[in-house]
Amino acid sequence: MGLEVKIGDRVADVKLVKREGQQVTIEVDGKLYEVDIAQVENGVYSILHNGKSYNIEIIPGDGPKSYFVNTFYNSHEVEIIDAHSRYMMSRNLSSENAADRVISTPMPGRVVKIPVTEGEQVSKGATVIVISAMKMESEYKSPVDGTIRKIHVAEGDNIAANQPLIEIE
Repeated sequence: MGLEVKIGDRVADVKLVKREGQQVTIEVDGKLYEVDIAQVENGVYSILHNGKSYNIEIIPGDGPKSYFVNTFYNSHEVEIIDAHSRYMMSRNLSSENAADRVISTPMPGRVVKIPVTEGEQVSKGATVIVISAMKMESEYKSPVDGTIRKIHVAEGDNIAANQPLIEIE
């Protein structure tokens, strides 16, 4: 299992190599660490590494996979970046750039519903297409106020990753 962990400006590649009870081997940016991790109370963990004890407190942050991690001396904002969070970030990107006026999905799937028509005026945040991917239905919203310029797919179509679905002008 691999993921990225963002701590401030640093992004580390983290993999769980082995777990046997509280004994865990993890790989961080290619370096192996063998640690003993125990949850001592809800959100508080004791970690033993090379004969040293560390206590950390993990507090949920603003996002679904963001946390505040407190040690005795420091506090860090931490974000877990895995396949699901990358998918959600790509769905939620919205800006006024022309490239962002083309609705697409990073994953293959199937078009469930298109509640808009070409030429229709839409407001920023209005649902323009519903896609089923990975056994989940996702609503894609307009990143801007505008007009539906072109709909490239129809309800029931199977779609490829990053395929243009709807253009907004």
